Amino acid sequence: MNYKYKKIFLLIGDILVLYLALYLTLLIRYLALPARGTWALHFWPFSLAFIAWVLIFYISDLYNLHIAVNNSKFFNLTLRSAGIAGLLTAVFFYINPHINIAPKTNLVIYIFVFTILFMLWRRLFNALLHSYLAKDNLAFIGYNGKVMELIKALQAKPHLGYKVSLIVNAGNTDGVSEVETTNNTGNLKEIILNKKISTMVLASDPHHSSELRSSLFKCLPLKINFINLPNFYETVTGKVPIDAISKMWFLENLSEGRKTVFDAFKRTYDFILALSILLLSAVFWPIIGIIIKIESPGPVFIKQTRLGRNNKIFTLIKFRSMTETENDRSPTKEDDKRITKFGRIIRKTRIDEIPQILNILTGSMSFVGPRPERPELVRELEAHLPFYRERMLVKPGLTGWDQVSGEYHSPSREDTLKKLQYDLFYIKNRSLYLDASIILKTIATVLGGGGV
Repeated sequence: MNYKYKKIFLLIGDILVLYLALYLTLLIRYLALPARGTWALHFWPFSLAFIAWVLIFYISDLYNLHIAVNNSKFFNLTLRSAGIAGLLTAVFFYINPHINIAPKTNLVIYIFVFTILFMLWRRLFNALLHSYLAKDNLAFIGYNGKVMELIKALQAKPHLGYKVSLIVNAGNTDGVSEVETTNNTGNLKEIILNKKISTMVLASDPHHSSELRSSLFKCLPLKINFINLPNFYETVTGKVPIDAISKMWFLENLSEGRKTVFDAFKRTYDFILALSILLLSAVFWPIIGIIIKIESPGPVFIKQTRLGRNNKIFTLIKFRSMTETENDRSPTKEDDKRITKFGRIIRKTRIDEIPQILNILTGSMSFVGPRPERPELVRELEAHLPFYRERMLVKPGLTGWDQVSGEYHSPSREDTLKKLQYDLFYIKNRSLYLDASIILKTIATVLGGGGV
């Protein structure tokens, strides 16, 4: 069972637990099996609340399978999420005049019952994850630095359900002595059968060896999943391996004509969401501006030149968070002394980014996309990083796939390459689901005090 289906299975289980907990709550509350009328009275209001519960679980990362098997972190997240969801449910019930139930006692019982059932269900899921759901023996065809990186990543992410059992046509495999290797491709079919391989990742091109090509062809009846290295690397890391792709990769994967409807829909919800945030936050802008002016002289807003979609220059707008330094254009550091006290607060909470909704309204930016860079920096990076210009095939974003990756990236060229790999992954896979996922993770990160 692949990663996506495991998460769907987990979601279905959570929904069943939500309703089972409701049934048991009514049983405990009224000391009798719930009558049909009692069940119906509670079913619909709680069903609406359960949508919020699932969203809170998602924002809290409870559908991250790596956290799902981490008992300590999972326990803390579960208690916090159940508490927040219960509080929001109570508010929802009490402010809605159309709900004819008095849920205070029921909610207290429900949260207690649900938390116990949820813990038991997730423990069962974890047991399944480590046994019946986690058996997918994998073989790499060929060996290089990316294969070594993937082996380490799979060892660190057992929840993905892959076990590296074999490296074929290995060559020099220093650093992975724990994986069996073979250069004998003549009887590859028998080896694959004996090792019960279900997935083969092509890290080397079979066109270069007629014997390997013939041996792989004989494996077709075995119903094995054949995956090329770039696609498998994306699945495991959420990045595109720059040194394993060519210009053909872009021609095969970035058919922008197929994204026309998506881009039009995205522009619509960008505009509606940006306008809503502007109307809701406008009352606070003068207050923020006054505090900025009181703390240090200078303008309320700063304007920065950035490159947008198709290398179009635009002016990015932010609340000023630093003292005005006419000659100092050096990159901002985390402990930068130029950052004011209030500036540190609005940077931490991302309030300084709010004026960028004006850029979104005018169409220069989107809510989700690669972060915009200075034109001179782009020219410098284009000279050293392959395919850097291609990250500007889409509009830059207020947040992005790289920002919610969980990795800290410095301005170094090595870390910029990693950011580029995340950006290309987003450009290739962008969708409404991915955008919603990034926005929810951004909210969770900001609320957790981590910034983005």
